[in-house]
Amino acid sequence: MLEKIQFRTKKDGVTSLTEQINAFVEKSGVQSGLLCAFITHTTAGLTVNSFWDPLGHEDIQDEIRRLIPTRVDFKHQHDTPEDAAGHVKSTLIGPSLTFIIENGKLLLGHSQGIYFLEFDGPRNRECYLKILAEK
Repeated sequence: MLEKIQFRTKKDGVTSLTEQINAFVEKSGVQSGLLCAFITHTTAGLTVNSFWDPLGHEDIQDEIRRLIPTRVDFKHQHDTPEDAAGHVKSTLIGPSLTFIIENGKLLLGHSQGIYFLEFDGPRNRECYLKILAEK
């Protein structure tokens, strides 16, 4: 079972995908298995983090910007300096996450949420979801 989530991002934004992914798992009817979330973008990433304090997401983006600042001397000159930095950030964060489904629900911690990190927005983006059911 394959699903595609489509959304519009903001510049260097954080987008929660938790609600849409939980709805997909529920709709699937799968009681036990795995869910893979995958993005087909090279200037964005997927991560799991706490949803309790939205300012925590700003801290994450601030630290990523500190570690990989936008600069003009990247060897990748195909697009803007923000694009070049976005490729490096994406490589460090990664394009996919895998989750356990048990009793028809994602196995997440009490404060965990699933987030799309934008490194070169705003853009139209998508996330693919695939469930592998246990037989």
